[in-house]
Amino acid sequence: RMEGFGRYALPTGTEYRGELWDGMFHGQGELLLPGGGGYRALWVRGVPTQGKFTFADGLEYDEEKWHYCDGYDRRFYTEICSGFKPPGIPQLKNLDPPKIIPEGCYDCGDGFYNPKTRVVVDYKHKFLRNADNDEHEWILRTCRKAWNVTTEHKPKP
Repeated sequence: RMEGFGRYALPTGTEYRGELWDGMFHGQGELLLPGGGGYRALWVRGVPTQGKFTFADGLEYDEEKWHYCDGYDRRFYTEICSGFKPPGIPQLKNLDPPKIIPEGCYDCGDGFYNPKTRVVVDYKHKFLRNADNDEHEWILRTCRKAWNVTTEHKPKP
């Protein structure tokens, strides 16, 4: 069985880096997520006993003092760190500038969704999942869509 310091790649693309004992995560270690971010923890026989989750943009989750994006402060983390953009320039997502959405698709947070094929792909266009009816309706109702109408000014002939 695996013991000592090592790396373990899961089929989902998540990778564990840290101490192993008897084939389990045991000691200091970190789960690195494929989209960025990770969970650093002290593991005991495969179970995290204390740890901290960090998002891809560097924001650390704190269960006791979590005030990010609550009812009183709706700023994105990048706005907290860098300040607001000038008036008239919207910031639609925490990622700035936001990803360019392929035509006819939606940005559903972890990738792009094509409502015709009902497939979600990550931002590098690798398959993630097929959307069920509930997720399909939620994405159409709430997620940012690529422009399907040109916004440039065309002078009259």
